[in-house]
Amino acid sequence: MQELDLLRTFLEVHRAGSITAAAARLGVSQPSVSERITRLEAELGTPLFVRSARGAAPTAEADRLAARIADPVDRLRAVWTQPTPAVPETVRIGGASDVIATRVIPALAPLATKGVRLEFELGLAPDLLARLGAAGLDGEGLDGGRLDGDGLDVVVSSVRTPMRGIRYRGLVDEEFVLVGAPSLARTIDRERLAHDAAAALLHLPLVAYDPDLSIVRRYWRSQFGHRPANPIAVIVPDLRGILAAVVAGAGVSALPRYLADPAIGTGSVEVLHRPDEAPINTLHLAIKAGRPPGAATARVIDALVEAAHGWDSL
Repeated sequence: MQELDLLRTFLEVHRAGSITAAAARLGVSQPSVSERITRLEAELGTPLFVRSARGAAPTAEADRLAARIADPVDRLRAVWTQPTPAVPETVRIGGASDVIATRVIPALAPLATKGVRLEFELGLAPDLLARLGAAGLDGEGLDGGRLDGDGLDVVVSSVRTPMRGIRYRGLVDEEFVLVGAPSLARTIDRERLAHDAAAALLHLPLVAYDPDLSIVRRYWRSQFGHRPANPIAVIVPDLRGILAAVVAGAGVSALPRYLADPAIGTGSVEVLHRPDEAPINTLHLAIKAGRPPGAATARVIDALVEAAHGWDSL
């Protein structure tokens, strides 16, 4: 480091042609520059500058030395003075694949260019919530083992399951609609639909999110008071996949209006049932309880809450 300082000082004097000017460029005193040049001349055993009232004129040896070292010293100086880039903070976010793709990633993508590294874990809400809640206040699992990178910081969930170590915040209320392809819609007895909707829809096959009919079941119970008895045609754990199957005529399903509206607008699907009060499902933000979130996690939470203000208008 001392040798680099000597050579850097020499180059500044050689380029400026003056001890005083070099001191100003380096931000040090004139005696300090003179002392460094004297030390370098002593180490090399040859004079490098001829001092006079007009400045410091380089000797032939100084010119040869400057030609040899200018480029490598400048490169070393750039490396030495360049600030070490900050290591991005990682936030691990869990959620269903469709929600992550359509809602969460567009909301959080700007943070990826602002020092936040985003890692997404896709899966079912119960599994993701269990992993979120497993982290204790000291960063250990409930069994005392370290979680390290296996834990989650945030989960976007369509269910609000009370669990130790988790608190929830509502993001947006999603309206659900029952939709089917036009070919299936034409098979419904409209007069019967007006008086006994569940019976009028009973012959239609279902496209479900899971074997327990978690979404369709909620629609049927909220509107008809019981679980659907319809045959199950397709199970696909992705709302976009459900919509694709419905458009293809495989069956009917309940979907968030924001996802179904484009297909409704083009006539690819039709709304099969129009209740007086549409069923609502709340999308929740689940975070760790008992301690404040880290800076990067707080930025993720704020971005999701802000984005959710516009989600109900999609």
